[in-house]
Amino acid sequence: MKITGIETFPVKSGGWGAWLFCAVRTDEGITGYNQFGEGKMVHGLPGVVQDLSGWLIGKDPDPVEKFYMDMYRQTRSMSGGATAMAIAGIELALWDIKGKRYGVPVHQLVGGPHRDRQRVYWSHLASYRAMDAEFYGGTPLLTLEDVADCAAEAVEKGYTAFKTNIVFHGENSAAINQGFFQSDDQNATTELVHHAERQIGAMRAAVGPDIGIALDINYNFKTEGAIRIARELEPHNLMWLEIDNQDPRALAQLKASTTTPICSGEQLLGVRQYQPYFKLHAMDTVKVDVQWQGFSQSKKVADLAETYDLNIAPHNYGSHMSTFQSLHLTAAASNVRIMESDVDAAPWRDELTTVLPDIKDGYMAIPQTPGWGSDLDEAALKKHAYTG
Repeated sequence: MKITGIETFPVKSGGWGAWLFCAVRTDEGITGYNQFGEGKMVHGLPGVVQDLSGWLIGKDPDPVEKFYMDMYRQTRSMSGGATAMAIAGIELALWDIKGKRYGVPVHQLVGGPHRDRQRVYWSHLASYRAMDAEFYGGTPLLTLEDVADCAAEAVEKGYTAFKTNIVFHGENSAAINQGFFQSDDQNATTELVHHAERQIGAMRAAVGPDIGIALDINYNFKTEGAIRIARELEPHNLMWLEIDNQDPRALAQLKASTTTPICSGEQLLGVRQYQPYFKLHAMDTVKVDVQWQGFSQSKKVADLAETYDLNIAPHNYGSHMSTFQSLHLTAAASNVRIMESDVDAAPWRDELTTVLPDIKDGYMAIPQTPGWGSDLDEAALKKHAYTG
């Protein structure tokens, strides 16, 4: 078997930028698919994938991890960031090919499954609707009660946990989400801290004491502000406070300053970047993004986290293809706490994959068919192509 071509597909996501997909084709009719990278790099990432593609044409796709290291070493002067995500764009498709070639799910190629279903949480609950309720098919968030009703809805639909952002209700509702914050200084004012407490308090009152609630503040606050928010929320027994932080010591300071559990890691790419955080035990739960760093590195991060007695929680806010890839990581790892899943999404999401996730009572079934367990519908990818 030889690789004959590599093609990328930017698709409208309904959110920020695009969903990025890749197809790696072979001379035996097997095509490997994936979702990869950060959608804000809608032009740059496909370009890097194409720059890497020429080196792979004509090669047998089987030695996936060797190819990962070859691409990593070839680009070592530019390693990390967009380059790491572009490498993942090829590597993930190679895993799909390998699974299809040998007739097994990807997780079986690396020792899985550890489980046959995975608990998931409803992510960006109220957040997406605050930014565009009509698009996401929700009720406008005019009052704090409307925000709390979103939490009750998640429980009614079988979820035992959810994650939200700091949401502002009203006629011009909004959410503090990644890249959407009004202060470049990353300050947490007293008013904002109290607002976050009122929101989480209302959500907790709506769902009771046993439902997991997480608040994601991304990279929007300096350590001092994050500590103030974490302490203010201690009475509400959060599942975790999620924050992105590029300084492992600053994150360790936050974790040591509060009883609120801390989740972090989605901003890290590759096992080398995670290790300094693990050495400091700077987080309670480890976020790992398969789409951003590839399957091989994600599995290595999970295995390293196990040696530090830490559980992972896959970062997964994309299409169903992203969900299938993340499910395979949970099946391949022994130390999984829970997995992210977006319920509100672009109305055309279900058109893009040939199989939809099987979810019941807040759990998703682990795919048991070859490769990732679903293909992409290329006609639908082109129908909903991102043209911005």
